[in-house]
Amino acid sequence: MVGKFQVLKISDEAADFIRSIVEASDEPVKGIRIGVKNGGCAGMEYVLDKVVDANPADDLVEDKGVAVYVDPKAVLFLLGTELGYEQTKFRSGLTFNNPNQTSACGCGESVELTPVDPSALEAMRKNA
Repeated sequence: MVGKFQVLKISDEAADFIRSIVEASDEPVKGIRIGVKNGGCAGMEYVLDKVVDANPADDLVEDKGVAVYVDPKAVLFLLGTELGYEQTKFRSGLTFNNPNQTSACGCGESVELTPVDPSALEAMRKNA
């Protein structure tokens, strides 16, 4: 969407994966929700859930025919992230190319994130 502020970008592969989750769900699903929580050896973990009832406080990113809802508490940690998808011999799933990530644990389950300055976020929203 040109001219609209978006917290993150969605790759074509990630959109296809999200679409498959929505279509395979037993209940009506609007998209996925992304957040972060404290945990893991690096300090934070990404959290993903299906969205049945949208939270009006979430930042909604609609792109490539899918909807990604971003928890408002996670926006400063996810700003500028590109959501991707990878499939390897040992794992498949969404990936986070996050410019706010300063390190990750060796097992890949948790990350260290530095939030964006809130005033920079407001400036970006005003200029969108």
